[in-house]
Amino acid sequence: MNLRQIEVFRAVMSTGSTTNAARLLHVSQPGISRLIRHLEIQLGVPLFERRNARLLPTPEAHALHAEVEKVYRGVQHVQNVATHLRFGDHGTLRVLSSANTGLQLVPRATARLLQRFAHAKVFFESLPTREIVQTLVAEEADVAISSAPLDHPVLDVREIGRWSLLCAVPKDHPLLAASKFDLANALRQRLIVYSPEAPQSRVIDAWLAKFGIARQVAVEVRSGYAACAMAASGAGVAFVDEFSARAHRSRDLALIRIPKAPSFAIYSVTNVNRPTSQLGQTFIELAKHELDHIRRSPL
Repeated sequence: MNLRQIEVFRAVMSTGSTTNAARLLHVSQPGISRLIRHLEIQLGVPLFERRNARLLPTPEAHALHAEVEKVYRGVQHVQNVATHLRFGDHGTLRVLSSANTGLQLVPRATARLLQRFAHAKVFFESLPTREIVQTLVAEEADVAISSAPLDHPVLDVREIGRWSLLCAVPKDHPLLAASKFDLANALRQRLIVYSPEAPQSRVIDAWLAKFGIARQVAVEVRSGYAACAMAASGAGVAFVDEFSARAHRSRDLALIRIPKAPSFAIYSVTNVNRPTSQLGQTFIELAKHELDHIRRSPL
């Protein structure tokens, strides 16, 4: 049976006559009758008994109809999937992020994506930079939102916005009493620092060299969120990215804007050998929007 025969047979079964089937399919009644007779000859069994202008399905017809319905549902499912491909409704998206962009930016962009595409599914993981590169290169993820520039020939790295540093101190710290933030004074405090490759470390080192101040290390951490937790507990002064600072939201932590603080790029990253789906493109656009919204919000 071909698809046309399946369509006509199903129409006759559902409407009970060739006349009604012809109306349903917008074709002539004789054409429907000829196709049914040809199908019976082809199969070698009668499918209908003709009684008073009606067609009564034989047991063979009912058995065939049950299988036809399975095929029809399968074809309908394929058509639905094909329709939704354009809008991403039934797609899946594998998203990676840096530690700080995974605190608010990526979750908020994901929530907006799922509001728009209710049947989509997102797989999310926050990874170190090296693992983000490895996973994208292996085509085991679709897109990453990274606060570090990723360098690999097959990666398409695009800036979508920027972040800057804030100074994080306990609520009762003397730095808060000054009418104007004193960067040199802040640098003389016991500091919560990062591993040498972190962008915060390079900035702090440059500031210390500029003022001729010896570094006093209280704690070394691996993330801005951990730095905020340490600062809130009184372990020292931290210079943190604003995403980590905004996500911490501790009543024991105070955040101070740093005049002329350096800013750093946030990137969307994809694999050039794996074209980004409509769902992925929409996610990147939403990430840009949420990044702008977060940065404009008051601390």
